Amino acid sequence: MTKSWKKYILWFAQEHVEFRLAEINSLAKLFKLQLRILSSSNEELLRPFWTVELPDEESALKLASRSISLKCILEHWSDSNNFGDFHSSLKTYLKTNELSQQYFHKDLSFKITVETYNKHFSQKEKVQKIETFDYLPLKGDVNLKDPSVEWWYIEYYGLDPTKVPETPDAILFGRWIADGQRHLIKDLSLKKRKFIGNTSMDAQLSLLMANQALVQSGDIVLDPFVGTGSLLVSAAKFGGFVMGSDIDYMMVHAKCRPSRITQKTREADESIRANLKQYGCEKRYLDVLVSDFSNPIWRDSFKVNSIITDPPYGIREATEKICIKVSDKPDTRNEDSAHYPSTSHYSLQHLYLDLLTFSARHLVIGGRLVCWFPFHRDDYNDGMIPQHECLKLVSNSEQPLSGITSRRLLTYEKVEEYSEDAERSTKGEILEFRPRYFDSGLESRQERRTRRAQLREIGRLEAIKRGKVLDVKDGKYKKVIDE
Repeated sequence: MTKSWKKYILWFAQEHVEFRLAEINSLAKLFKLQLRILSSSNEELLRPFWTVELPDEESALKLASRSISLKCILEHWSDSNNFGDFHSSLKTYLKTNELSQQYFHKDLSFKITVETYNKHFSQKEKVQKIETFDYLPLKGDVNLKDPSVEWWYIEYYGLDPTKVPETPDAILFGRWIADGQRHLIKDLSLKKRKFIGNTSMDAQLSLLMANQALVQSGDIVLDPFVGTGSLLVSAAKFGGFVMGSDIDYMMVHAKCRPSRITQKTREADESIRANLKQYGCEKRYLDVLVSDFSNPIWRDSFKVNSIITDPPYGIREATEKICIKVSDKPDTRNEDSAHYPSTSHYSLQHLYLDLLTFSARHLVIGGRLVCWFPFHRDDYNDGMIPQHECLKLVSNSEQPLSGITSRRLLTYEKVEEYSEDAERSTKGEILEFRPRYFDSGLESRQERRTRRAQLREIGRLEAIKRGKVLDVKDGKYKKVIDE
């Protein structure tokens, strides 16, 4: 254990709040950091800042060097819930902490940033706040663009925008250490990406998955439902050598219909490899294969460090597998005929069981599987999360999709070697997502289609009664104009 601890403030973006703890814990494991989170209650974990303890500033820099949730990390100097105690605490810190004096040297330029949450300050109000720190022994010049030292003053006014208190719930002051890696969200944005599809994962979630998978330089990362390779891009950005497979030949070879509304046809150079080349990661691209996941093609000795994937749910992409269909019709094919294999429905129950078994076989010890799991909120209970005795569930974070549906980001870690005798089990029964997704409203999908067809028929009959005729050019009924 470390002999001394230093306090730091983690200042987060208030987005994907439930994923923070899983990411921070994963990065602490990745860098072998000793970390104590002092903001431990559920209410405190929802706030945009946490107070933590780390052994040294180097640990803080490592955390910021990979975190996507973090805006920045500050060295903690003072905090309170009232102004009097806050300033008294800061003055005491300055007197008792000799190391703090090194940041007030006359050769060091400085800047004080005023940040608020759930309340807006005008520029004049920010200046007034800065002037309350007239007791700071500042000697250097002010530099707003590139200061040698930067301090942050934060006032937090709760999470409810309809009930903003008169005074802040928390007041914090600290020295800026480093920004997080949120710039990667814009750098890897799907808006500018060469090759995307209907189910391409957005950059922020892809990066969070790579962090939870503990991807680091030299790792081999596999996505068995690769699609357009969005998850491979994030893994490669963090140094992983990436590969994938998918049953959809058209998608893997970028022959499918474009998903951008302004694009009519695919460009000749669109591909998963082109995406990696776009971000300077082409050397970390191994390959992508057309493969049916229900019939694995990998030898038993094949091992990977991480598996990150978003299996199809049956909504925008079909859940299907290769099957053999027996027909009484005569076989008219010859040797030159193209072969199109038959497919059948791949139930989520079997898909996730296969995914966990595959991960137990092919992950190295300590390797991680990170995958999405869709469900209807009314159906959810912890017992429906798929389990395997070789894999330990280390995090389970929810992302709402609609008012009635969600998906959970599940992270498993391999804790023991796979054997044929290993028990394969799922707690509870994994329900099919597609029928619940379409039939969970006040009326089912079939009822909605029937009702709309009836309304169209009523409209057609009414138009005929009024003497309108069908215009074959645009499919609308119009009045006949006598010439």
